Amino acid sequence: MSSLNNILNFNEQFVTEKQYEPFITTKYPDKKIVILSCMDTRLVELLLKAMNLRNGDVKIVKSAGAIVNHPFGGIMRSLLVAVYELQAEEIYIIGHYDCGMSAIDPQAMLEHMCERGIKQETIDIINYSGVDLEQWLRGFGDVTTSVLKSVDIVRSHPLMPVGVPIHGLVIDPGTGKLDLVSDGNGYSKK
Repeated sequence: MSSLNNILNFNEQFVTEKQYEPFITTKYPDKKIVILSCMDTRLVELLLKAMNLRNGDVKIVKSAGAIVNHPFGGIMRSLLVAVYELQAEEIYIIGHYDCGMSAIDPQAMLEHMCERGIKQETIDIINYSGVDLEQWLRGFGDVTTSVLKSVDIVRSHPLMPVGVPIHGLVIDPGTGKLDLVSDGNGYSKK
């Protein structure tokens, strides 16, 4: 049986037995926080537990490496929606040690794409169109520097309102220990 079938079979039972009831909440975060974190599997439950948060407390946005790549990309849009439409009043950007994005080799990834059927011609067209795929796919060397870069992009964004604290942290995916990288309290937008 495929994982999809397993999930759908479980879900039917989950709904029938009303196992969803403990998770009922609103679309607004109770603690008025939005978190940008990495999509790493070790953080799915650990991050919230390490921060004493539960279902309904926060909005969570995930991206590989907790990176804000572009000031007008989907990650930034999600953070702005959380602030303007979903009552979030603080933003936490949380990277983690031992992140897979720190080891990404863009050339190797492009080779993996070709091995899985993407034509070199497609990659060439994208590159010739002005997209530097190697740069776009590149990870980072230091998680702290990466978190600070994302914090700076969000803090400096022309559509981010003054007074929204944007914090940067790094979590240990083994223990849940949080290291503060940047305290957004008291920071004033330039």
